[in-house]
Amino acid sequence: MEKRKLGKTGLELPVLSFGASSIGQEFRSVKVDEALASVRVALDCGLNFIDTSPFYGRGMSEVLLGMALRGVPRDQYILGTKLGRYDLGHFDFSARRVAESVDVSLHRLGTDHLDIMLCHDIEFVPMQQIVDETIPALRRIQQAGKVRFIGFSGYPQKIFRFIADQTDVDCVLSYNQYTLQNTRFADETVPYLKSKGIGVMNAGPFSARLLTNAPLPAWLKEPEEVKAAARSVAALCAARGSDIAKLALQFSLANPDITTTVAGSANPENIRNWARWAGEPLDQALLAEVQAIFAPVKNLGHREGLPENN
Repeated sequence: MEKRKLGKTGLELPVLSFGASSIGQEFRSVKVDEALASVRVALDCGLNFIDTSPFYGRGMSEVLLGMALRGVPRDQYILGTKLGRYDLGHFDFSARRVAESVDVSLHRLGTDHLDIMLCHDIEFVPMQQIVDETIPALRRIQQAGKVRFIGFSGYPQKIFRFIADQTDVDCVLSYNQYTLQNTRFADETVPYLKSKGIGVMNAGPFSARLLTNAPLPAWLKEPEEVKAAARSVAALCAARGSDIAKLALQFSLANPDITTTVAGSANPENIRNWARWAGEPLDQALLAEVQAIFAPVKNLGHREGLPENN
């Protein structure tokens, strides 16, 4: 698995990383052996950066991940989790909860330190608190050795400049905004982040199943015209003997300015397929056809969080 450097952290992450949201039953019922096997297969395939959160499965993802990593030497994987979001509508970015959340995550994950800690989905709260209270609290924890590098994650592109213009962070994670259909992260934000030496991570290459052959979930927020274009792209890829998910993953991995792309599944076979696709060449002719279909709906998305944060 190819690796790239994460900003100024000194970390080298695989271009494809493992997202542990699925093992927390975030999208479907998952058996324990499926969850544990998924983590081990990810490590075996070179996806040795693992991203999770206490929000995923309301703690279940971290607990099962901690079980799966028992016996694996700590230097064999890079571990990131998040804080601040604990349920659909429960957010707490206070300094007190920062300290508690780090300690709880360390316990669940069975480790004495976290490589990356991100403030999770900050667009749902007044973001000045992140600058004034949350980041300073995380820096104190970083100085204590519990966390190596800190940052934040979210969907709207506005959040990245708002925070990074006011304070220093080590890395950030954007999701569903660097895909076949939506490249706003690279178009609007990545050059700015690179100029500041901030590590750049992407998640959601499949845009919440939009760019797969799976039935679209009822909760998918993308506009109907985007969904229709994605179905046309899926049919085109199938007609060309390919898979929309393969093209979507390879497209996200191909950008050298994005250190890693996080993808999650509780199906070990999916992970094996992704690792294989990561080593295969991108079909440029098919990509051009797909981009032509998506052109009328390129970069159309939805709003997340508070209106003022979009």
